[in-house]
Amino acid sequence: MSEVTQNKTEEYGKVTFADEVVAIIAGLAATEVKGVAAMSGSVAGGIAEKLGRKNLTKGVKVEVGEKEAAIDLYIIVDYGVRIPEVAWNIQENVKKAVETMTGLSVVEVNVHVQGVNFDREVKEEDVSKKQ
Repeated sequence: MSEVTQNKTEEYGKVTFADEVVAIIAGLAATEVKGVAAMSGSVAGGIAEKLGRKNLTKGVKVEVGEKEAAIDLYIIVDYGVRIPEVAWNIQENVKKAVETMTGLSVVEVNVHVQGVNFDREVKEEDVSKKQ
């Protein structure tokens, strides 16, 4: 945020963001990146999805201060992608989305690769066997 905007905000009051708001923005921005198969969540998150409720903060942990945010993302990547490239794209996309939407400064975006999705490879093999 620019100084002018900060002064105006302080003049009228204070704007704060719940951790969950930042987590939703970060999670959606991460899943937009090509090569991300899914976010890796907890057992509770898996149960919520089976009950028909999509957990938009699945696989996202955030720490939000007054002017800064730190984000940890736990992801599953598609088989065959260049993982460092996917991680870099996630970091850029998440940082840009959170900073643009909230005005917070994102000090770090840590990407934790929790698994590899092989479904696409299996589907391609099935198609080639049927031909």
